[in-house]
Amino acid sequence: MQNSSYDLIVVGAGAAGMMAAVTAARRGNRVLLLEKLAKVGAKLKATGGGRCNLTNTLPNDAFMERFGRHGRFMTPALTALDHRALMAFFAEIGVESHAPDGYRVFPVGHNAMSIIAALEDEMARAGVEVRCSQRVLTLEHDGSRVSGVATADATYRASRVIIATGGLGYPQLGAEGDGYGMAEAAGHNVTELAPAMMPLHTKETWVEACRADTIPRAEVRVDLKKAKKLRASGDMIFTKSGIRGPVVLDFAREVTPLLRQYGEVPLLVNMTGGMNEDAILRHFRETMAARPECTTLQLAETLLPASVARELCTLAGADPDSRFNRLPGSVREKLVKLLAWTPLTVTGHDGFKMAMITRGGVSLKEIRPETMESRLLAGLYFCGEVMDLDGPCGGYNLQWSFASGFLAGHLGGTTAS
Repeated sequence: MQNSSYDLIVVGAGAAGMMAAVTAARRGNRVLLLEKLAKVGAKLKATGGGRCNLTNTLPNDAFMERFGRHGRFMTPALTALDHRALMAFFAEIGVESHAPDGYRVFPVGHNAMSIIAALEDEMARAGVEVRCSQRVLTLEHDGSRVSGVATADATYRASRVIIATGGLGYPQLGAEGDGYGMAEAAGHNVTELAPAMMPLHTKETWVEACRADTIPRAEVRVDLKKAKKLRASGDMIFTKSGIRGPVVLDFAREVTPLLRQYGEVPLLVNMTGGMNEDAILRHFRETMAARPECTTLQLAETLLPASVARELCTLAGADPDSRFNRLPGSVREKLVKLLAWTPLTVTGHDGFKMAMITRGGVSLKEIRPETMESRLLAGLYFCGEVMDLDGPCGGYNLQWSFASGFLAGHLGGTTAS
């Protein structure tokens, strides 16, 4: 078997791993980056539909809040590399970025390949040794300190190893959860893993008739007593078998653990811009005063796309061609309730094959946030999605990957004299 020695070995050539490798190499370390696929950055290439939403312009406190109760873990990493510093880093290596909507940050060319190419060039310039098609099989250690890694045909020695293997989402892009096994073999706990940021299937079949329409500013909440506080808002899109769109991708990370627990998850969706029943009734009265000939369907269409309005009329048992005031009182009441809060029942999803990220990972209790180093095994570091920390759509997860990779690479390598 081949044997080689390095100051630092990085396992996984995604956003976090490449940033860690560059950072450590810039500090004078001999760095080896191992990637099991034939090329680096496979998942990064697919980020944001290939446009690569790098980060966003939120201040750090607001940014961390979007990650929930574990968000404060990111404080040292974001202090070291916030969104401004990340944009400056990419500008330094030849990729300018901008926030066309004032919030989401993209490379100016809106092409993920420009990010990958720049990182590859910078790794070459900094002297990172990149070896692709190298699957790490074991993490070498003596129970107290890391000593390297082993692949099928080589053992690589280093006193520091960074695991940056990502999660289980998009297995077609190489995600197999390798890092979880390495972490567990080193004594770490891995929390329950669930697919996140993906479309959801619903029990209701009427959604198929609404596929042509997007609902802007939809508010979604869980209709379970123990999860009443879970809610999100954003654009929603109907699909043949359920719902998707930014709000659904964000909310899926809350729903999938509940789905595992309860079998199905009831949701309530407000598709009328936040209008409650009283506001809807007022709107109807004002509209009917101005347009006395208005049918029930035409009234509903003033609040919703035609296909959705028709389906809700059907659900309420309301004749769409009748005038609203001529409907039975119970039918009018039911339609208004449906317009204010439409029930949907999540029954499933397509699993990790459609999940952009993974919820769960290596327990944060066992990682030092100041360095990303293991509390259990000296010289072992983690960065990116392999840890139990995930955020919503909008550049959150990539920023975390780059920031944690920067911190792990900065402190996970010695400084050459």
